[in-house]
Amino acid sequence: MNNSLLSSPIEYLKGVGPQRGELLRKYLDIHTCKDLLEFFPFRYIDRSVVNKIADINEQTQYIQLSGRIHQLKVIGTNRAKRLAAKFTDETGTIDLVWFQSVDWILKTINPNVSYIVFGKPQLFKGFFNISHPEIEPVIAGVKTEQGKGLQPVYSSTETLRKRYLDSKGILKITQQLCEQLSEKELPEFLPYSLLQSQDLISRFRAYRNIHFPSSEGELYAAKKRLKFEELFLLQLKMVKQKAIRVENSKGFVFPHLDKFFNDFYRNHLPFKLTGAQERVLKEIRRDTLSGKQMNRLLQGDVGSGKTIVALFTMLMALDNGFQACLLAPTEILATQHYEGISQLLKPLGIHVVLLTGSTKSAARKMILSNLKEGTFQIAIGTHALLEDTVQFKNLGIAIVDEQHRFGVAQRAKLWQKNIQPPHVLVMTATPIPRTLAMTVYGDLDVSIINELPPGRKPIKTVHRTEASRTAVFNFLKDEIAKGRQIYVVYPLIEESEALDLKSLMEGFDAIARWFPLPDYAVSVVHGKMPAATKEYEMQRFVKGETDIMVATTVIEVGVNVPNASVMIIENTERFGLSQLHQLRGRVGRGAEQSFCILMTGEKVSYTAKQRLRVMCETNDGFVIAEEDLRLRGPGEIDGTRQSGDIALKIAELPQDSPLLEAARRQAFKLLEEDPTLEMQENKPLQEYLKNMAEGAIWAKIS
Repeated sequence: MNNSLLSSPIEYLKGVGPQRGELLRKYLDIHTCKDLLEFFPFRYIDRSVVNKIADINEQTQYIQLSGRIHQLKVIGTNRAKRLAAKFTDETGTIDLVWFQSVDWILKTINPNVSYIVFGKPQLFKGFFNISHPEIEPVIAGVKTEQGKGLQPVYSSTETLRKRYLDSKGILKITQQLCEQLSEKELPEFLPYSLLQSQDLISRFRAYRNIHFPSSEGELYAAKKRLKFEELFLLQLKMVKQKAIRVENSKGFVFPHLDKFFNDFYRNHLPFKLTGAQERVLKEIRRDTLSGKQMNRLLQGDVGSGKTIVALFTMLMALDNGFQACLLAPTEILATQHYEGISQLLKPLGIHVVLLTGSTKSAARKMILSNLKEGTFQIAIGTHALLEDTVQFKNLGIAIVDEQHRFGVAQRAKLWQKNIQPPHVLVMTATPIPRTLAMTVYGDLDVSIINELPPGRKPIKTVHRTEASRTAVFNFLKDEIAKGRQIYVVYPLIEESEALDLKSLMEGFDAIARWFPLPDYAVSVVHGKMPAATKEYEMQRFVKGETDIMVATTVIEVGVNVPNASVMIIENTERFGLSQLHQLRGRVGRGAEQSFCILMTGEKVSYTAKQRLRVMCETNDGFVIAEEDLRLRGPGEIDGTRQSGDIALKIAELPQDSPLLEAARRQAFKLLEEDPTLEMQENKPLQEYLKNMAEGAIWAKIS
């Protein structure tokens, strides 16, 4: 779309001008005519249907009526002035109200003429009314809005609406742009064979019909084409990146599985690996024999046994004369990994070391020296491992746990810890929906551990309201009597941190009253506490010295207490599904039955009810991840943040997952047949991608 019309600044379009152009840039990020063309409607209103007043109910969105306006009445004076009227059809009457331009509207309405009225009904004091309806006289022989098919509705803001850039104002300037467009401005770049195989219309028709469809069929075809195009270009980029990485990235070869791996597997593994764990280890083994750098994402639900897979992967490196490191996001989690792995590897005489921000300077100096000389074979730590002073003799594998807690640039520092980049395994206990994995991690190889170790009982999850609190607390007393421990978690949202902290402390006081000393021990942990105090309270709970830990989400990752059998989540409606599932995963780590109790007030929103339903129905993190994506929407695809709004203009995940899979298949097929896009049929696509790459550099520079 690199041409004079679409690349021209938005203020040059007729009906816009400098002032409105500045508003469009500021509030809608519309800088050029191309941006306006890609500012798609968020819904459509069928103006071909005329409804009846009697059909209006609380679920009614926008409605179109035909009838007469009467009983016009001006109420109030000056700024408080409003115009009220009655509108009647053969089935009933509804109030119409205007708060602006009262005098002008009063002059234009003719009580003797039939009108088409369009607007959104609202319930006020038991009766429906329509505020600021669009009205249009029905004149014989003159075509009205009625009958024009689907009308696009565009997002706007209060400021824009004041400058006549509401949905209708944006519609008018978009119409102006579309009237000037020709196929020359929107040339086809997808190969003809691809258009045919996927049943796609041309770009020109798609862009025209996405804004001004005359039927549902036209709208469907336009959306399908533009969604496929967007997903195909994204997948083409991902697939190409992966191909380049595989082609160019040399990797260390680990040909031997000797003393460490085999000895540990045969003689010291305290349990039998699951089929899923063995499958993933075979995938990693293939990577480390390929001569290419492994770049693999390992995802598995909470408690699925990712750490033991990471341990075996490190032993592969050690058997071949390499060192290994494991990076964790918090000191608690790093320490937990260190203690667990050290204990498991003790019989093998392997030197494992822990490096965190708390490591004293003398110990740090000794650790750095031994890592550089190769005496220490495995380093486990936090961000401290990323520092330039940390050097390895021969780092062969870098593992990142809870990888979403680290930025891309941070993780990349580990890859520079050897002359040739080490193999990379990134792990996450937050299951990623398949659709998102194909976008966010499309250039990685993905392994999934989709079964829990034997003997684990599914956590029983229930929803309870404030009215059940006494029964809930009595249940907790029964669990404590059995020797179990309890988590009680409160939300902590940055915008209202002071209020949340107050809520947490009030909750702590209430629990302390229900569970008084000396019969019970209750501790409290939150992010505002000094690190040493927080660590002390955490350790008391880990050692079983406290029965109940009242905490914020600081315990979401990194606390492993098999004896904890109950997780109570207060104000559940304030958590997302993914976070609720992570919190629930703090219990159910022992052989005993565990419980998760979701506490809310009596009234919760529809979306919160959906989340509660999903949590109570399933323990499957992958099902929960798909539902979370459906309810909340995905995060940013590209870049270093991996959060925020996704960089998709029209495609929606996971709803469009069939299109995404088709786009990925076609991207692979195309690049297999023509890796450099040199074939005649693919030349337009090659040129488009080249222009797109150049545009990415200069876009939004003005």
